[in-house]
Amino acid sequence: MIQIERLALLLKALAHPNRLKIFTRLATCCLPGTTCEVENGAAACVGELGAKLGIAPSTLSHHVKELCRSGLIRTTRRGRRIVCGVDAAALQALSRFFGELSGGAGPGTKRRGRRRG
Repeated sequence: MIQIERLALLLKALAHPNRLKIFTRLATCCLPGTTCEVENGAAACVGELGAKLGIAPSTLSHHVKELCRSGLIRTTRRGRRIVCGVDAAALQALSRFFGELSGGAGPGTKRRGRRRG
């Protein structure tokens, strides 16, 4: 199970609506079954991201910084552009945690507990 302190930091960062919008947008920019990483090109330029989400540049900058600080996203400077993408390890950690809470319920897994009925 993921460390509680680490999980609390990740969830705290996602608790703000703008940060959740940014993270969700970055996490869904990839093909299904892949994770967003700066290295594989599945990332977004900060300026484009703000325009698509309707978030002012200064506000976006603050929230991107908070997401980076928590370890949910990574940024890379490419010339004048700042490119960001979801950290694959953070996404996997959240997925594992919620999977454990749901008893691992998913395709091909059995749920723990009794069935109602």
